[in-house]
Amino acid sequence: MTAPRPTGAYDAVIVGGGHNGLVAAAYLARAGRSVLVLERLDHTGGAAVSTRPFTGVDARLSRYSYLVSLLPRKIVDDLGLDVRLRTRDISSYTPAERDGRPTGLLVGGGERRTREAFARLTGSDDEYRAWQRFYDMTGRVARGVFPTLTEPLPTRDELRRAVGDEEAWRTLFEEPLGVAVEERFTDDLVRGVVLTDALIGTFADAHDPTLRQNRCFLYHVIGGGTGAWDVPVGGMGALTDALAGAARAAGAVVATGHEAVRVETDGRTAEVTHRSADGEGVAAARHVLVNASPRELARLTGDTPPPPAEGAQLKVNMLLERLPRLRDTSVDPREAFAGTFHISEGYGQLAAAYDRAAAGELPSAPPSEIYCHSLTDPTILGPELAARGYQTLTLFGLHTPARLFERDNDAVREELLKSTLAQLDAHLAEPLADCLATDADGRPCLEARSPLDLERDLGLPGGNIFHRELSWPYAQEGTGRWGVETRHANVLLCGAGAVRGGGVSGVPGHNAAMAVLEAGEG
Repeated sequence: MTAPRPTGAYDAVIVGGGHNGLVAAAYLARAGRSVLVLERLDHTGGAAVSTRPFTGVDARLSRYSYLVSLLPRKIVDDLGLDVRLRTRDISSYTPAERDGRPTGLLVGGGERRTREAFARLTGSDDEYRAWQRFYDMTGRVARGVFPTLTEPLPTRDELRRAVGDEEAWRTLFEEPLGVAVEERFTDDLVRGVVLTDALIGTFADAHDPTLRQNRCFLYHVIGGGTGAWDVPVGGMGALTDALAGAARAAGAVVATGHEAVRVETDGRTAEVTHRSADGEGVAAARHVLVNASPRELARLTGDTPPPPAEGAQLKVNMLLERLPRLRDTSVDPREAFAGTFHISEGYGQLAAAYDRAAAGELPSAPPSEIYCHSLTDPTILGPELAARGYQTLTLFGLHTPARLFERDNDAVREELLKSTLAQLDAHLAEPLADCLATDADGRPCLEARSPLDLERDLGLPGGNIFHRELSWPYAQEGTGRWGVETRHANVLLCGAGAVRGGGVSGVPGHNAAMAVLEAGEG
């Protein structure tokens, strides 16, 4: 543990050592500013960490966040990060049953294979052509929007001009995504695969008039200007370890085991009171950057908190002795699980799951998606496990809002896990349980986390992985120049709850650092 100077004065104190806080610390320290990072836990990384969750098992899993799309290459290059990202040749596989036989849709592996997969499932090339047109459109949006994320907030009209496609603007920014999905696609399964990117950690119907589903979809298709989701070599912890190393190498003091409990500011100078096992201390600062939720920011400053946030996901980590065989024998499990394996995510199934959860009941067929990190990056497995063919599986469940767990978190989580895995088993030629590895105590290598677990473990409000509803990536009333400003002139929000926050991007951290440097003060 690195201890801060108990009465030190810094140019910037950063509350929270998650990836965004570390990005901000590295930028500011490299610019010659004195920086202190206060992290409540005994390690940095926040939700972007790698851990060995199973007793006596040498497998280092990305326990919470698990894929990278939104991290700009600019941040990697500016900070000199030794980070490797690997692309996935397979985008997704969705199992289905048609005319009483198991089949599925494999997207990826080249244009020919994808086109043939669409034709085999739907009986014609129509859905594939619609798919191409739709994702050509989102690609144009990505190329226009993504470069703006590390610049001062554009106005709505400026972003619209950057997109340069009125049909795309209307489709993604003005009308519910369900309209476009239903107009452009006819197959229920294809519609569902498209919609899933709008529902990651977001509890919404395809036709939600608030367009929260559109905002979620937008951030899932613009990453890197392409929308590709990459696998971090070494797991998510490799990325945040590199960021912590860059911050320290530049001179930042990173103090783990130190919880910020209060921020007092007059708009020009501030004091951050922090608590550790050794007692309380106070650090003076010209600027305070809060890498935490807007509700935590309000608690620290004594301001009125924003409305409560609510997460809506089930996260499951597994280690398998082997990948399970599929009922659909036309696809190799090593390909099916290499991309996103969609379960119970047809368009009608997603709507039914939403309606049931909105009525206060667990979905009877819980939708979820799975991927196998170790197929793309076997380095997260110890040599012996890798040699024996072990694999990891990460499952992310949809439409499970935090409210469903409030009556009995443990019991509801267990019930949901059981029904979710049953949906997967329906497409397997052998039960998943037969493939699970066991830990040193003989227990199955499987752990599940509900939104309430994430709130407890990571301080995510309501278990919301975005800290609050995602925002449009353009300026609105009160957003400030960079989207990180608060009502206190020298207190900035550099976490996922900032404008253009959410996901593992480093964008709020970069933008908060730019706002400090632009202010031109010491």
